[in-house]
Amino acid sequence: MGYVQVGIIIIMALLISITFTALAIPILQRLHTGQNIREDGPESHMTKGGTPTMGGVAVILATIFTCMTTREFSIQIGVIILAFILFGLLGFSDDYLKVIKKQNLGLRAWQKLLGQILIGAAIAVYKVVFSTGGSHVFIPFMNERIDFGIWAVPFIIFVVVAMTNGVNLTDGLDGLASGVTFLVALFFAFASVEIGISAPGVFFGALAGACLGFLVFNRNPARIFMGDTGSLALGGGVAVAAVMMEMELFLPIVGFVYVAESLSVIIQVVSFKTRKKRVFKMAPLHHHFELSGFKETHVVGMFWFVTLVFCIIGFAIL
Repeated sequence: MGYVQVGIIIIMALLISITFTALAIPILQRLHTGQNIREDGPESHMTKGGTPTMGGVAVILATIFTCMTTREFSIQIGVIILAFILFGLLGFSDDYLKVIKKQNLGLRAWQKLLGQILIGAAIAVYKVVFSTGGSHVFIPFMNERIDFGIWAVPFIIFVVVAMTNGVNLTDGLDGLASGVTFLVALFFAFASVEIGISAPGVFFGALAGACLGFLVFNRNPARIFMGDTGSLALGGGVAVAAVMMEMELFLPIVGFVYVAESLSVIIQVVSFKTRKKRVFKMAPLHHHFELSGFKETHVVGMFWFVTLVFCIIGFAIL
């Protein structure tokens, strides 16, 4: 698969995603899936109350539809899509309880974590036992594949869970998660061409186009949010496809924003529990910048730019 095919896949997913998202907005409005806004969040977010959420369904469907219509479809793409759907269903369950059933807490944290671990474990077993790559992982800078042996299973589970939650935490501003994930998926789609692995590249190309199409309606001021349905699917899909490429260790590089968002929450919680003091004005990190006086659009643009820079760094390393 070459760059031309990747480009065609991205354009196809883009157009499908625009169509599906445009159709989803009035449907979700009729279903009264308005977003509940945190009362302790930035005051500027209060105007977003009632914006339809669960729009991640459109991204998921556009990605799947695009993958299914390519000539590159394979068992490996099927496994990635299955994991993608399972993470989406996990997020959908949480959104459904919070938005439709009006249960503010949705799924308990341990329930979401358990679901992520189980899906991650299934992917780890498949990768180690059934795939041609086995337990090998590509090491950046060394330009070598190293066999992790049995340790590949817990390593893959950790990668999947960490990335899923990282994207989920990033999804807090108009166009932030969709824009950042577009760039990350684009990096891996191009990387798949460079290393000659087509299956994950098809998925990443489709995901990049789907995120870009969704961004048309999700940019500020957002007409639709992806909800946990979308953010968990995006995080899980990116992680699983990267695992299939044996490029897990590129995730903290090109996904630097995801890592920074996650670390800001961990640091905030640990600091408050141990010192009764907050390091950030509010976590995740994007809210800290908002409360520091940055406009939402400037924060999103800055995080996009940082992601672009780290994607270029990742490509240089590759």
